[in-house]
Amino acid sequence: MQVIILGSGSPLPDPHRAGPSTLVRTSVGDFVFDCGRGVLMRAAAAGSGAGAFRAVLLTHLHSDHITDLNDIYTSRWVTSFQSNPLPVYGPPGTAALLEAIGTMLEPDIAYRLAHHDDLRWPPSAVVTEVTEGVIFHEGAVRITAGPTDHAPVRPTVGYRIDDGAQSVVIAGDTVPCAGLNELAGTAGVLVHTVVRRDLIEPIGLPRLTDVLDYHSSVADAAQTAARNDVRTLILTHLVPTPAPGSEQEWLDQATAHFSGEVMVASDLLSVDVPA
Repeated sequence: MQVIILGSGSPLPDPHRAGPSTLVRTSVGDFVFDCGRGVLMRAAAAGSGAGAFRAVLLTHLHSDHITDLNDIYTSRWVTSFQSNPLPVYGPPGTAALLEAIGTMLEPDIAYRLAHHDDLRWPPSAVVTEVTEGVIFHEGAVRITAGPTDHAPVRPTVGYRIDDGAQSVVIAGDTVPCAGLNELAGTAGVLVHTVVRRDLIEPIGLPRLTDVLDYHSSVADAAQTAARNDVRTLILTHLVPTPAPGSEQEWLDQATAHFSGEVMVASDLLSVDVPA
């Protein structure tokens, strides 16, 4: 089992960080969690792609986490040689999102159907809206959803992926909460969105300081990891983007609260999940 960070960035465009997205490679295939800008470019670098994804799973419907869902939807369609619906899991509202994407793409769909004689079906998705509980189980792989707290964005979900004795938790955007604790217990890897309160507060710009009340700080994420006996914590969706050479500051803030392994994500960081 492997975790590959496809995008470690935030809503602010960065030349070196794609938008939020994590690929979890399991014994039954690749699962993609959130799909920010550039996700398919990074997936290609990781040896995967839209046609290979077992499913896309969304933590919430903020734009920076879904910008390239339309790219996955379209690319899976045009690179498949038979109907290959895209499985999508996400909170309530996900079905309406896929319908809206289909409407947006109607001209493109019509052009391609008219031009390619061997493309005789439209793109499609199989959407499952989730809030909590086991949502996927095949072979040794079980995926569980649980509620998180990103209010006023509601509902939001995190995911736990178990593959035999190995486990990964995708926190998404959230403050510390009981739902995340329930998912994270003794996980091998916790992938957690973080912001740096100490860097954002002095800026004093309301549009930026507003993010502090619905994201976890580095210390919050580290305390969640420690509280739940996690083995490895990956800090991602980094706000603000770390200045070159400043990664140790992020690590120091985390290790003040958590004695396990801590990593600051970069795009295409690959981590083997401990058993």
